[in-house]
Amino acid sequence: MHDFFSDTKTKPSMEMRKTVLTCSVGDEQKSEDPTTIELCEKTAELLGKEAAIFLPSGTMCNEIAIKVHTQPGEEIICEYNSHIINFETGGPSALSGVMIRALHGSSGTFDSSQVTDAIRPLSRYAPISSLLCVEQTANMSGGAVWPLEKLDAVAATAHQAGLKTHMDGARLMNAVIKTGISAKQYGAHYDSVWIDFTKGLGAPIGAALAGSQDFIDRAWRIKQQWGGAMRQSGIVAAMCIYALDNNIARLAEDHHLAEILSQRISAFKKVKKVLPVETNIIIFDVMETAPTAQELTKALAKKEILIGAFGERRIRIVTHLDVNAQSGEVLITELAKHLDR
Repeated sequence: MHDFFSDTKTKPSMEMRKTVLTCSVGDEQKSEDPTTIELCEKTAELLGKEAAIFLPSGTMCNEIAIKVHTQPGEEIICEYNSHIINFETGGPSALSGVMIRALHGSSGTFDSSQVTDAIRPLSRYAPISSLLCVEQTANMSGGAVWPLEKLDAVAATAHQAGLKTHMDGARLMNAVIKTGISAKQYGAHYDSVWIDFTKGLGAPIGAALAGSQDFIDRAWRIKQQWGGAMRQSGIVAAMCIYALDNNIARLAEDHHLAEILSQRISAFKKVKKVLPVETNIIIFDVMETAPTAQELTKALAKKEILIGAFGERRIRIVTHLDVNAQSGEVLITELAKHLDR
């Protein structure tokens, strides 16, 4: 199987799995799991924050951050293609009782003037704008990287207006490898930021949310309220530590493969548009004369190739550590049968 559907499809390597055999464990809820403590300390240092909390998923990181930063009836600001809006099952409204103001940006980013325009003036009739959210990299904009200056500028605008700031850093390390700018620099002006261990870094479970000690203390209360601790979570945290220590630099390989694939896909006769590829995500639209996205994904699945349909004519392909150049050749060969004739 050549699985290009998402980088969440990675499976832990044997070397990663072996770390579980010798890791120290304890009760996470009582702060007695040494391996989880080590992971949180490493993550906090990486992101330049005081503390971090280990969570099962990135979605939970986003939703806990929103809950901590807001009060019911308030409004958060996000880009309209963001994961928070499109892939978290209405979590902000269901769990935190907040509204969302969606900004129509460019390549998943927006500028300070848009933030200024989106912030509500104080009025007894309007929701209070309380949180600005950004996504680095921007998933549905082809893994686009927010420029550091723009990240800093929108955060400054939000803070000047009294808003908190949150970074969805699911693929933050892809941006780090692409630009050479540290995760600490990217997150410097954000009150909370998280990274995912289950995408390009290859761990099977987990993400870590970081912020001030007070923020993490409050996040722990929400974690407890929404399901509690994971007990001997070092079993999972050990693999996440391996991911941090071994799988960050190799993200460059995913970027290189994505660039090659995007160039070849853009040459197909029935491909209408390929979004700019900066990291490991290729998004393209096919022409009316081509099979629909659903038809194409079904046809390739029969050849044991998985890709994603995101709309009637939009396809997403994601590179990661479980696909290589050979997998790419298989993918291109099959796509050509449908898109280059």
